Amino acid sequence: MVMSQQAIRSVLGVIGNIISFGLFLSPVPTFIRIIKRKAVEDFSPIPYLATVLNCMFWVFYGLPIVHPNSILVVTINGIGLILEAIYLVIFLVYAPRQGRLKVSKILAAEVSFMTVVVVVVLLTAHTHEKRSLIVGIFAIIFGTCMYASPLSVMKMVIQTKSVQYMPFTLSLASFLNGVVWTSYAFLPFDINLVIPNGLGALFGLAQLILYACYYKSTPKAGTKAEVELPTASNV
Repeated sequence: MVMSQQAIRSVLGVIGNIISFGLFLSPVPTFIRIIKRKAVEDFSPIPYLATVLNCMFWVFYGLPIVHPNSILVVTINGIGLILEAIYLVIFLVYAPRQGRLKVSKILAAEVSFMTVVVVVVLLTAHTHEKRSLIVGIFAIIFGTCMYASPLSVMKMVIQTKSVQYMPFTLSLASFLNGVVWTSYAFLPFDINLVIPNGLGALFGLAQLILYACYYKSTPKAGTKAEVELPTASNV
């Protein structure tokens, strides 16, 4: 029996949720280290703050009042939002006072901005099409900016001719995540999901190509550097 388009979409969405969940869990070792050392050291909270904003927009986008039949987009980004909030709480607990103030101000600004967008969209846009368009544009902008961050890691790989800064499993997961959610976005076609996830797949593919090119030239001995990569789902 041939699966219907909706059934295929649901399967892809479930697979995407599983892969994205794994990506959301990737910072766990970093925060275990922070808890053990009781200090945030040089770890930056910016990737997690960016992911929080990204997840908030995708949760809003997937709600029935904005874009019907997108519950799988809501579930994974809702989970991601909870996990990122936990990461930020841990960061706030162990960060110095200046760091806590900085993170608190940025987080307050994000929540305020999101609140304004939600109120304006619900009061001024009265159809699903208009709401999806407005929220989708914001989601594309912030999602694209966040997923452009691997460029700095890729540059480092080229400069050092070493992939020790770019974990293979994370690069592969990012690529598969982008491919799955891009496929999901074509059933039916949703440009707001296609653009960020398509870019995520391309960035992931580029990382895998670099890995193949520089794997042999990577030093086998020495300390492995820790580099923070995007932790969010592309949706």
